[in-house]
Amino acid sequence: MTTDAGAPWLVAGLGNPGGEYAANRHNVGFMVVDLLAERMGARFKRHGKAQAQVVEGRVGPPGPGSRRVVLAKPMSFMNVSGGPVTGLRDFYKVPVGNVVAVHDELDIDYGVLRLKLGGGDNGHNGLKSITKSLGAEYHRVRFGIGRPPGRMPVADFVLRDFSSGERKELDYFVDRAADAVEALVTEGLERAQSAYNS
Repeated sequence: MTTDAGAPWLVAGLGNPGGEYAANRHNVGFMVVDLLAERMGARFKRHGKAQAQVVEGRVGPPGPGSRRVVLAKPMSFMNVSGGPVTGLRDFYKVPVGNVVAVHDELDIDYGVLRLKLGGGDNGHNGLKSITKSLGAEYHRVRFGIGRPPGRMPVADFVLRDFSSGERKELDYFVDRAADAVEALVTEGLERAQSAYNS
């Protein structure tokens, strides 16, 4: 898919607002965009028109290789992420092919990344909501969290904090996911996939 090189990118980290959810597996999308904002030396601010917090900046090397990026954390709730993401897409005039959702993925082992364009929602309510609003042709950075142990319901698993064992490697995996987002935006999907689709 070719996109206008001058058009901005919208990178939406998916999660739930509120301190009680901050360290949940379901909030790993927020963790990744928080790190990207930190790398830009910027802080999230409430957007005037959409129910979201945003950071505007650039990623990539200085000069023509850098890309304009809006980082976003929808402040609705995971299941209705589509409204804020669409509001921001319209406000910043972002082509759908320049929208990236960063989210937790049950069907991938913990810490493994998969980058893709389009496809189904795999039962993920945040993606379901975005797809309903935008169609399916946006990019996804899927952060593996693995399946729940035993018979634990999925809803309980995703709304729990990472285990103490997982937390030992979490910073490394979040850092790698942030690198993957930057590579996707600056180098394109194929190069980012070959580097990061473990």
